[in-house]
Amino acid sequence: MIPPSKTLLSAIPLRLLPNRVWRSYTGGVQLDRLEGKACPQDSHFPEDWIGSSVKAINPREFSREDEGLARVELNGELSTLASLYRSEPDFFFGQGHAERFGHSPEFLVKFIDSADRLHFQCHPTKAFSREHLQSSYGKFEAYYVLGIRDDAEYGEVYVGFQRAPSRAMLREYIEQQDMDAIAACFDPLPVKAGDVVIVPGGTPHALGGGVLLVEILEPSDWVVRFEYSRGGYVLPEADRFMGRDLDFALDVFDLQPRSVDDVRRENICQPQVMSAVGEVKRERLIGPEHTDCFQVWRTSWRGAARREVHAFCIVIVLSGSCRLGGPDGWTSTLNPFDRVVVPHALHELKMESSSDCVMLECYPPASNPEHEAIFHETY
Repeated sequence: MIPPSKTLLSAIPLRLLPNRVWRSYTGGVQLDRLEGKACPQDSHFPEDWIGSSVKAINPREFSREDEGLARVELNGELSTLASLYRSEPDFFFGQGHAERFGHSPEFLVKFIDSADRLHFQCHPTKAFSREHLQSSYGKFEAYYVLGIRDDAEYGEVYVGFQRAPSRAMLREYIEQQDMDAIAACFDPLPVKAGDVVIVPGGTPHALGGGVLLVEILEPSDWVVRFEYSRGGYVLPEADRFMGRDLDFALDVFDLQPRSVDDVRRENICQPQVMSAVGEVKRERLIGPEHTDCFQVWRTSWRGAARREVHAFCIVIVLSGSCRLGGPDGWTSTLNPFDRVVVPHALHELKMESSSDCVMLECYPPASNPEHEAIFHETY
């Protein structure tokens, strides 16, 4: 039985509004197009934070109140998901998750649309954050590539140092901002639509230009940017090394060399088919063997289907059109790149599509999507 809702939330998937966030790099023209803007263009708003209860950390002159917090429309008024999560954690996450993690999904999902290569950067591991940053979160992140600009054959990501410098050399490169020397430490890895890439904490990396993707990550904004200037903007010193100095930041880096073959084997995830019933298929893209921070699944189907709901989930439609339903009714028609929150309290998700439809499903840690049975049927 669904618990009563203090805010009169209906037990249906909750459709999410655009939630653009300022970043120091540029992009976002494809996100403008998705939002139907009259004059789409690249800008310093290249990201959309999906279902977020995390505030963005930006330089003071570009900071906006509650930036990063996703909003939804309820009864004609806008509410932040963070406030809804706090008021009804059992409804959204279930009692077990709420008791263990509180009122946070424990992960963050973003659209990223890069115009140019992002800063070379590195994120702390969870262990480093606990010991040195008094934080429960590092920043393990993953990419699901949606597309490449201008129909290019592939895009690029940079993952780990293929020619790793010594700590002293890296310090010198960073102090002098010798970007030719830093870039020479990497070999870019080609990626295409549908590729899944994981970037554990400690891994120096960058996303190449012209790539549209979904990023799934720990819910933090911890980052060491060892390239100071991108997109015509120079990072203030306080925003380069998490408010610390360069010596502290260098402790974040994994300086072990990684060949491109190592990266392909260890950082490119292959889908695992977990169930196939009629015209319904579920694949696990990122699971416990990769990280304990979140899981990512992909479901494809045609016609009418339903699956059990055992955990909170953020859903992004990848292709096709569909309606998703719960005990209290259906969403309006969802098209590619529309996104919804599926609360734990639905218990069952109804799925209806007249054509082939594919959706990405992002789950919290300690969830068990493999236990969510799925059925193909006619309503």
